Amino acid sequence: MRLLTGSALLAALLIAGCTTMTPEERRAMDSQTCASYGFKRGGDGFASCLLNLELDRREESRAQFENMRYNNPPIILYDGKYRRW
Repeated sequence: MRLLTGSALLAALLIAGCTTMTPEERRAMDSQTCASYGFKRGGDGFASCLLNLELDRREESRAQFENMRYNNPPIILYDGKYRRW
């Protein structure tokens, strides 16, 4: 009984931890980051900071995609044997 309860609790915690951030939450977090750097809300520096954070996020996403694409070549089945391309 304790094992079942513990397993259910662990599963619930794992599922709760797998949430994604909404665009509004991401924007709020980015705004806090730029404000912590000393930029004033509404200024050119603040807008530039937000833009740089978004560009960095997109570059990281592209790099992860490229890494996944080139480091995991397709597996080809040839003459009943697996071969990496």
